[in-house]
Amino acid sequence: MKITVCIGSSCHIKGSRQVVEGLQYLISEHNLGDKVELSGTFCMGKCKDGVCVTVDDKFHSVTPESVDDFFEKNVLSVVK
Repeated sequence: MKITVCIGSSCHIKGSRQVVEGLQYLISEHNLGDKVELSGTFCMGKCKDGVCVTVDDKFHSVTPESVDDFFEKNVLSVVK
């Protein structure tokens, strides 16, 4: 599974750093480092939608407050 987080200026202002840190923590906490690849990219072209995140090319809008819920629904439920 590949998770890509936008780290462009608009998403950075909306909390992309906190989203990345939250995902890094959750991936480590659930010992998924061998199953989940986390990377960053610049603008995905959907700046108005918040922090842009893709999971295997499927788009999601994530906030620092919704990282846990996003991870549970879109990563844990798929990987385990």
